[in-house]
Amino acid sequence: MRVIIKTMKNMMKRNYKLLLLVLLLAFASCSFTTKKFQDPNKDKLLIQLITYVLEQGHFNPQDINDGFSEEVFNDYLEQLDPFKRYFYASDIKEFEAYKDQLDDQIKAYDITFFNITHDRLLKRIAESKNIYKEVLAKPYDFSIAEEFSTDYDNLGYASSKKEMKERWRKQLKFSTIANFDDLLEDQKNAKKQNLIDNDGSETIKKSLVNKTKKELEKDARDATKRSLDELYDFIDDRQRKDWFAVYINAIVEEFDPHTFYFAPEDKDRFDVAMSGNFEGIGARLQKKMDAIIVNEIISGGPAWRQNQLEVGDQIIKVRQQNEDEPLNIVGMRLDDAIKFIKGPKGTKVTLTLKKVDGTIEDITITRDIVELEETYAKSSTVIKDGKKFGVINLPKFYVDFEDYNKRNAASDIRLEIERLKAEGVVGLVLDLRNNGGGSLQTVVDMGGLFIEDGPIVQVKTSGEPKEVLRDKDKSIVWDGPLVILVNELSASASEILAAAMQDYKRAIIIGSKQTYGKGTVQNVLDLNRMVRSNSNGDMGALKFTTQKFYRINGGSTQLEGVKSDVVVPDRYSYINIGEKDQENPLGWDKIDAVDYSLWGSYYDYDTTIEKSKKRMANNEQLKLIDANAQWVKKIRDREIYSLNYEAYKKALENNEEESKRFEKISDYKTNLTFESLPYELKLMDKDSILKEKRERWHVSLSKDVYIEEALNVLNDLKMTYEIKKVASSVKN
Repeated sequence: MRVIIKTMKNMMKRNYKLLLLVLLLAFASCSFTTKKFQDPNKDKLLIQLITYVLEQGHFNPQDINDGFSEEVFNDYLEQLDPFKRYFYASDIKEFEAYKDQLDDQIKAYDITFFNITHDRLLKRIAESKNIYKEVLAKPYDFSIAEEFSTDYDNLGYASSKKEMKERWRKQLKFSTIANFDDLLEDQKNAKKQNLIDNDGSETIKKSLVNKTKKELEKDARDATKRSLDELYDFIDDRQRKDWFAVYINAIVEEFDPHTFYFAPEDKDRFDVAMSGNFEGIGARLQKKMDAIIVNEIISGGPAWRQNQLEVGDQIIKVRQQNEDEPLNIVGMRLDDAIKFIKGPKGTKVTLTLKKVDGTIEDITITRDIVELEETYAKSSTVIKDGKKFGVINLPKFYVDFEDYNKRNAASDIRLEIERLKAEGVVGLVLDLRNNGGGSLQTVVDMGGLFIEDGPIVQVKTSGEPKEVLRDKDKSIVWDGPLVILVNELSASASEILAAAMQDYKRAIIIGSKQTYGKGTVQNVLDLNRMVRSNSNGDMGALKFTTQKFYRINGGSTQLEGVKSDVVVPDRYSYINIGEKDQENPLGWDKIDAVDYSLWGSYYDYDTTIEKSKKRMANNEQLKLIDANAQWVKKIRDREIYSLNYEAYKKALENNEEESKRFEKISDYKTNLTFESLPYELKLMDKDSILKEKRERWHVSLSKDVYIEEALNVLNDLKMTYEIKKVASSVKN
């Protein structure tokens, strides 16, 4: 979710060039309905719409030329066949005739290349089914000395069916040897236990204990085959439109890594992720073979409140409240089945279930708004050195696209701060670790909670004067000590807030060497708005980069991110996961600073930061975390694996032995006790799942060395406030 999103309404208010684009799009929807945007082929129409929008509205429009064509060609084929298990060298040679022609095809809305590659892909996938079934029908010899490489970038395409089969053989042997090792471990543990249960597992245990290695090898192959069968069941569910979306995204992602086409179902999921709620029954579903299975009941949702639907239930039929006959959904695509199960608040849906015990049952659920609790801000109190502090965790900068005044991240943080103040906290930790961003408006409003008024971020549109987004509300919700926690996955809106508070010297930033480094703004355009009387069905939506944002000091966060005041190692320290590691990122630059005044207070930030740095340099837990991060990097970079079981097992044992020195990381505990706020304690009386979630969170916080240091910093800030205040009083 590393994206800054604005609604079209806010976009129209704020920027003339973007307003002009909207007017152009509106003109297109009226004037071009019978001319430009009326191709009966939906795929061609989609290319027309998307290329038009990107040419007119992208922050950095690309020159669609032969070089662009080659990049699309390479990226598209890599997405279709990343492990080079489908296409042959002869296929690629045939495809290469189009390598420098895709720019011309895109401009002419020609989909010849897609049609050829799509037809060939389906043929090769069908062939690969036979290959993996044939390969897994024969036993593996784990005594042979051979190796398997995962260096797919330097792997060529197979030149013959024999070579392709051998490639699959090694890939599947690599999967099977892991299953084989698991079964041997299970057998060893079963022999050690030597226990007899009365719940029907006696036969299973005896069977496992008595099996030969030859039998276990067959079981391991069967497990590999079941996994492949499920994977191909998913692949078979994909329709032509799903594959075409892959091609479209190979085109649009050449503009930058955050420009993305959402097929209709993907747009729905994106909206849910951003708003944190949806209308439905409140259950997560998954598909296993032909069955739609209940995977999770969402706490507090309609199904949870009704308490009849259970995890493991199979949904066989769905009947709407105004319909007499139910619809059989067995064998249906998961996305299509979900469309029939979800629905507007207040409507009823009857589900025919096959229960875990095999019985058939009908239940009727009244749909409602389902809130995904894990999306939202949550807070806790903790006492350290006799002082009470507050901790707020914010997973993302969420917003309701239809109505900003409904629940959003800024209003929720305001409410949590007020609740914490009522509990008497004297310092605040805002945890933005792993927060990938979200709504631009929410971060501007949130920044205003911590300062009297002033600029929060600068926004630049190509060829236009910069725009300064300000907090205009002079009220301050929190004027006490503030620490913001970040890591390499803190992105976009998280970086705006951290940067603004750092520039004002309003907060101390603790975390990774730098944050993710995403300094761009995206808008989401519903492509259906561009075509009147559309007979092609839902066209989906396009998220595209329209602006870059800059700190109030003028520097961009693009690529460079926000540098923490106190740098602490974490598990991501040596892994390439930032914006700079993505394909086609926009570059770093700088604009003029805007006028702003440093936060006027008695807090001594510089002294506090130096004290924290000294503590961190001598912290044994962090030294261990850093060593673990380096070890994880070494493991991740490994590309050659033995397919000889003795060598494979020896490597596993060496890794396990080396990993033992990092076990102390999870053993780390503080003496801190975290408490939920009174309003949540009341909710927990009625919601045991919420209680369990909060207990887990509190346990995690009590073992978190970063939270511990954040509280130390708050304590130091509080002390410097008292010292400087007294010194100032004496001086005056």
